[in-house]
Amino acid sequence: MRVRSKWKLVRILFTTIWLYGGWLLYTGSFEAISLSLGAIASLFVAIITYDLFIAEYEAARKGLLVRIHYGILYLLYLLAQMYLSSFAVLINILRGNINPRVVHFRTRLHSDLARVLLATSITLTPGTIALELQEDHLIVHWLDAKTLHSKYAGILIKGKMETLLSRVLL
Repeated sequence: MRVRSKWKLVRILFTTIWLYGGWLLYTGSFEAISLSLGAIASLFVAIITYDLFIAEYEAARKGLLVRIHYGILYLLYLLAQMYLSSFAVLINILRGNINPRVVHFRTRLHSDLARVLLATSITLTPGTIALELQEDHLIVHWLDAKTLHSKYAGILIKGKMETLLSRVLL
Protein backbone atom coordinates (compact mmCIF):
# COMPACT_ATOMS: atom_id res chain seq x y z
CA MET A 1 0.00 0.00 0.00
CA ARG A 2 1.37 3.39 -0.97
CA VAL A 3 1.97 6.15 1.57
CA ARG A 4 -0.69 8.36 0.00
CA SER A 5 -3.29 5.61 0.41
CA LYS A 6 -2.28 5.09 4.04
CA TRP A 7 -2.71 8.80 4.79
CA LYS A 8 -6.09 8.74 3.07
CA LEU A 9 -7.17 5.90 5.35
CA VAL A 10 -5.84 7.74 8.41
CA ARG A 11 -7.78 10.85 7.44
CA ILE A 12 -10.96 8.82 6.92
CA LEU A 13 -10.41 7.07 10.27
CA PHE A 14 -9.90 10.30 12.22
CA THR A 15 -12.86 11.95 10.51
CA THR A 16 -15.02 8.94 11.34
CA ILE A 17 -13.93 9.02 14.99
CA TRP A 18 -14.69 12.75 15.33
CA LEU A 19 -18.04 12.41 13.62
CA TYR A 20 -18.96 9.40 15.73
CA GLY A 21 -18.02 11.31 18.88
CA GLY A 22 -20.34 14.11 17.77
CA TRP A 23 -23.06 11.55 17.07
CA LEU A 24 -22.73 10.18 20.60
CA LEU A 25 -22.84 13.66 22.13
CA TYR A 26 -25.87 14.76 20.17
CA THR A 27 -27.95 11.59 20.45
CA GLY A 28 -27.00 10.66 24.01
CA SER A 29 -28.31 7.19 23.27
CA PHE A 30 -26.35 4.02 23.83
CA GLU A 31 -28.86 1.63 22.36
CA ALA A 32 -27.44 -0.87 19.88
CA ILE A 33 -29.43 0.47 16.92
CA SER A 34 -28.34 4.06 17.62
CA LEU A 35 -24.69 3.08 18.06
CA SER A 36 -24.60 1.02 14.87
CA LEU A 37 -26.51 3.61 12.83
CA GLY A 38 -24.12 6.31 14.10
CA ALA A 39 -21.08 4.24 13.14
CA ILE A 40 -22.42 3.57 9.65
CA ALA A 41 -23.46 7.21 9.11
CA SER A 42 -20.12 8.53 10.43
CA LEU A 43 -18.15 6.20 8.17
CA PHE A 44 -20.28 7.10 5.15
CA VAL A 45 -19.95 10.85 5.71
CA ALA A 46 -16.21 10.48 6.42
CA ILE A 47 -15.60 8.63 3.16
CA ILE A 48 -17.33 11.37 1.22
CA THR A 49 -16.01 14.42 3.07
CA TYR A 50 -12.69 13.48 4.75
CA ASP A 51 -10.87 15.99 2.54
CA LEU A 52 -12.99 18.84 3.94
CA PHE A 53 -12.29 17.94 7.55
CA ILE A 54 -8.57 17.19 7.42
CA ALA A 55 -6.33 18.74 4.79
CA GLU A 56 -3.75 16.46 3.21
CA TYR A 57 -0.80 18.34 4.71
CA GLU A 58 -2.39 18.08 8.21
CA ALA A 59 -2.64 14.28 8.06
CA ALA A 60 1.02 13.73 8.87
CA ARG A 61 0.79 15.73 12.08
CA LYS A 62 0.09 14.20 15.41
CA GLY A 63 -2.15 17.20 16.11
CA LEU A 64 -5.21 15.18 15.21
CA LEU A 65 -4.91 13.22 18.45
CA VAL A 66 -6.30 14.71 21.63
CA ARG A 67 -5.11 14.29 25.19
CA ILE A 68 -8.36 13.97 27.08
CA HIS A 69 -7.09 15.08 30.50
CA TYR A 70 -5.65 18.30 29.06
CA GLY A 71 -8.84 18.78 27.06
CA ILE A 72 -10.91 18.69 30.23
CA LEU A 73 -8.48 21.06 31.93
CA TYR A 74 -8.72 23.40 28.91
CA LEU A 75 -12.52 23.40 29.00
CA LEU A 76 -12.51 24.17 32.73
CA TYR A 77 -10.02 26.99 32.20
CA LEU A 78 -12.10 28.39 29.32
CA LEU A 79 -15.28 28.29 31.40
CA ALA A 80 -13.51 30.07 34.27
CA GLN A 81 -12.19 32.73 31.87
CA MET A 82 -15.64 33.24 30.37
CA TYR A 83 -17.14 33.63 33.83
CA LEU A 84 -14.47 36.02 35.12
CA SER A 85 -14.39 38.06 31.91
CA SER A 86 -18.14 38.55 31.92
CA PHE A 87 -17.94 40.23 35.33
CA ALA A 88 -14.94 42.33 34.29
CA VAL A 89 -16.77 43.53 31.16
CA LEU A 90 -19.91 44.29 33.18
CA ILE A 91 -17.96 46.34 35.73
CA ASN A 92 -16.10 48.26 33.00
CA ILE A 93 -19.31 49.04 31.12
CA LEU A 94 -21.12 50.21 34.26
CA ARG A 95 -18.19 52.45 35.14
CA GLY A 96 -17.94 53.71 31.55
CA ASN A 97 -14.32 52.60 31.55
CA ILE A 98 -13.90 50.98 28.14
CA ASN A 99 -11.09 51.41 25.67
CA PRO A 100 -11.99 49.49 22.48
CA ARG A 101 -9.11 48.73 20.13
CA VAL A 102 -8.17 46.30 17.41
CA VAL A 103 -4.94 44.49 18.20
CA HIS A 104 -2.74 42.18 16.14
CA PHE A 105 -0.62 39.35 17.49
CA ARG A 106 0.83 36.00 16.52
CA THR A 107 0.25 32.54 17.88
CA ARG A 108 2.78 29.75 18.35
CA LEU A 109 0.27 27.03 17.50
CA HIS A 110 1.11 25.07 14.36
CA SER A 111 -2.01 23.15 13.36
CA ASP A 112 -5.00 24.80 11.75
CA LEU A 113 -7.32 23.07 14.21
CA ALA A 114 -5.47 24.49 17.21
CA ARG A 115 -5.48 28.00 15.72
CA VAL A 116 -9.20 27.87 15.02
CA LEU A 117 -9.87 26.61 18.55
CA LEU A 118 -7.81 29.49 19.95
CA ALA A 119 -9.67 32.07 17.83
CA THR A 120 -13.00 30.56 18.85
CA SER A 121 -12.02 30.54 22.51
CA ILE A 122 -10.99 34.19 22.30
CA THR A 123 -14.36 35.03 20.77
CA LEU A 124 -16.21 33.06 23.46
CA THR A 125 -14.48 35.09 26.16
CA PRO A 126 -16.52 38.27 26.80
CA GLY A 127 -14.79 41.49 25.77
CA THR A 128 -12.85 40.02 22.85
CA ILE A 129 -13.80 39.03 19.33
CA ALA A 130 -11.42 37.34 16.89
CA LEU A 131 -11.93 39.25 13.66
CA GLU A 132 -9.48 37.48 11.40
CA LEU A 133 -7.13 34.52 11.44
CA GLN A 134 -4.44 34.28 8.76
CA GLU A 135 -1.86 31.53 9.23
CA ASP A 136 -0.37 32.36 12.67
CA HIS A 137 -1.62 35.98 12.77
CA LEU A 138 -4.73 36.94 14.77
CA ILE A 139 -6.63 40.21 14.62
CA VAL A 140 -8.81 40.74 17.69
CA HIS A 141 -11.24 43.46 18.77
CA TRP A 142 -10.57 44.05 22.46
CA LEU A 143 -13.20 45.97 24.44
CA ASP A 144 -10.88 47.11 27.22
CA ALA A 145 -7.45 47.32 25.62
CA LYS A 146 -4.66 47.61 28.14
CA THR A 147 -1.96 48.00 25.49
CA LEU A 148 -1.45 48.25 21.75
CA HIS A 149 1.92 46.47 21.86
CA SER A 150 1.25 43.31 19.86
CA LYS A 151 3.31 40.86 21.92
CA TYR A 152 1.99 42.08 25.26
CA ALA A 153 -1.59 42.24 23.95
CA GLY A 154 -1.26 38.65 22.76
CA ILE A 155 -0.05 37.56 26.18
CA LEU A 156 -2.95 39.30 27.92
CA ILE A 157 -5.64 38.05 25.53
CA LYS A 158 -4.43 34.48 25.06
CA GLY A 159 -3.59 33.94 28.71
CA LYS A 160 -2.93 30.24 29.23
CA MET A 161 -5.25 29.18 26.42
CA GLU A 162 -2.46 28.84 23.87
CA THR A 163 -0.26 26.77 26.19
CA LEU A 164 -3.12 24.48 27.17
CA LEU A 165 -4.19 24.03 23.54
CA SER A 166 -0.67 23.05 22.57
CA ARG A 167 -0.88 20.32 25.22
CA VAL A 168 -4.38 19.20 24.27
CA LEU A 169 -3.45 18.53 20.64
CA LEU A 170 -0.34 16.36 20.34
